[in-house]
Amino acid sequence: MLLLVEMVSDQVKGTAMLCTSVFLFTYYTIWALLLPFFDESSPVHDMFPSREWAVRIPAFVLVTGISAIAIFIGLVIVSERKPRRGQ
Repeated sequence: MLLLVEMVSDQVKGTAMLCTSVFLFTYYTIWALLLPFFDESSPVHDMFPSREWAVRIPAFVLVTGISAIAIFIGLVIVSERKPRRGQ
């Protein structure tokens, strides 16, 4: 598996990440911004989760990301404060 990942060029990886992010942005925009303009009985509503999740999912991702960054910074600060041998 690792060998396969190394064989893929950076351009292919970048294209895949770009296509994924464009798809997710389009899906979320339709879900959060355009869906309220469709009638409740429209079949378009069946393609999306409840609108409350349009707020919960990004909030969870934001809190998780900020927590991970804070933990990383804390670990770096703690590791820099440890006295080094020979000093």
